[in-house]
Amino acid sequence: MKFIIKRLAYSVFVLVGLSILMFAIARVVPGDPARMALGPRAPEWAVQRLRDEMHLEDPIYVQYYHWVKGAVHGDFGRSLVTRRSVASDIKEFFPASLELALYSGFFMGLMGIALGAVSGWYKNRWIDNAVRILSYIGIITPSFVFAIFFVLIFGHALQILPTIGRIPSSLTPPPRITGMITFDALVTGNLFLCLVGLKHLLLPAISLAMGPLSQEARITRTTMASNLDKDYVAAERSSGLAERTIMFKYLLKPSLIPTISIYALDFAAIIGNAFVVELIFNWPGLSRYGMNAMLQKDLNALVAVVMVYGILFMVVNIIVDLVVGLLDPRIRLGEKSSE
Repeated sequence: MKFIIKRLAYSVFVLVGLSILMFAIARVVPGDPARMALGPRAPEWAVQRLRDEMHLEDPIYVQYYHWVKGAVHGDFGRSLVTRRSVASDIKEFFPASLELALYSGFFMGLMGIALGAVSGWYKNRWIDNAVRILSYIGIITPSFVFAIFFVLIFGHALQILPTIGRIPSSLTPPPRITGMITFDALVTGNLFLCLVGLKHLLLPAISLAMGPLSQEARITRTTMASNLDKDYVAAERSSGLAERTIMFKYLLKPSLIPTISIYALDFAAIIGNAFVVELIFNWPGLSRYGMNAMLQKDLNALVAVVMVYGILFMVVNIIVDLVVGLLDPRIRLGEKSSE
């Protein structure tokens, strides 16, 4: 509990700093947000009223005070583009991005660790060389390039997977529980709709996972290959333990610590980096909403989206610290001794 409370306290300071930075940047960008929101033909009285509502003529610290006062109560203001509450927009668009990130993260972790473990165990053999070459290709290739290739190959050439939206427009979405279609369909017993949602998720999720997957495979491979030369592995082999036991029980666990740390940051970054992939697959997620807010200079929406990403990074980092402490007792003991 002390560990969690300490991390939460640090996170509060980080979020406050992030909010100040983003709010200041959003306010000093040239242009009149009220005029841009209402258009060049709007009467001056309407523009002035919107300026007063947004406190645009007050000093920036007064504007920040009014923004924080509303944000604490879940009120991020109104979107200048959608004309709705920003909180309502986030509630609508965030589950789609979260669902995409969860499936992408599952594929990323499963395949990245598996490929890295196999490559490290058979280091300097043909399978190791093949995985290393593929991982280099995956790292240097942007996710939207994979998305375009997948659309062309599986969507148009082979026509075996859908490439637009979350479900076909002819189907009715399940009752909204979490906003994640596959989960809501599964909870309500609609297995057919859950499978349809999974088919729509497959291509965008894999497109987002290819880069981080390759990075985690390289890190796992490097760590495992290094640990293979450690004395405790030689001692276990001399004791007559099976190679499978050495790998899965004694070698893989300490080798995953760097991978999990990078995996958590990659998972949190997936949502923020998904805007082009969401555009390609016409995915109604928060990343696409945030990009449109940036292009339209929708300041309330832009700051709120960045804060959501900041909170997500903070939560993921806390979870990673706990998981790494469980994997490596030396970290837990070091934390206790420092206290």
